[in-house]
Amino acid sequence: MPTKPAAILLADDHALVRQGVRMILNSQPDLKVVAEVGDGASAVERVVAGGIDLAILDITMPRMTGLQAARELSRRGSQVPILILSMHDNEQYLFEALKHGAAGYVHKAEADRDLITACRSALRGEPFLYPGAVTRLIRDYVAKGSESASSSLLTPREEEILKLIAEGHSGKEIADMLVLSPKTVERHRANLLEKLGMKDRLELTRFAIRTGLIEP
Repeated sequence: MPTKPAAILLADDHALVRQGVRMILNSQPDLKVVAEVGDGASAVERVVAGGIDLAILDITMPRMTGLQAARELSRRGSQVPILILSMHDNEQYLFEALKHGAAGYVHKAEADRDLITACRSALRGEPFLYPGAVTRLIRDYVAKGSESASSSLLTPREEEILKLIAEGHSGKEIADMLVLSPKTVERHRANLLEKLGMKDRLELTRFAIRTGLIEP
């Protein structure tokens, strides 16, 4: 009896990227994309719903980034392996991906070469980093340490609210989305400004872009 292909969830907010990645994966008899979503929150919901053997998450997505989604799935005790697929060749993202339990990190520019190998490694329970990443991680760790001081100041909730502020949502919209009171959202906003030494939404947005929470 032939082996059933691994069921893959693909999360990326760009339809053309999803199409290209889907074609790469579905060309293999042991891999099959069975679900696609456009944001991190939907990815979490779909994985939790069951029937997924591997989740491939883009980093920069609306509502919740791929790293936030990986962290939330880890918090919920999910055993589904996660691959981070990113256009960013950035040490901080590498560290964050590994810290939040991702099985691997694949650069989009090398997806046609590396993605199938990465998927099979993750499904076997083995880690995968694109060529050169290990050297880069070691060099960065020695030079700067393993965490960004500014971003590590923020709690997961503050990071979540910062992302939504930077995406242009009003305080009331954020309160409705996160089921919080407007006063609580405003308190978090004030805490963000104080912690980061900033004075307005524009500076928060720039910080969110620099740290990869949203795209410029």
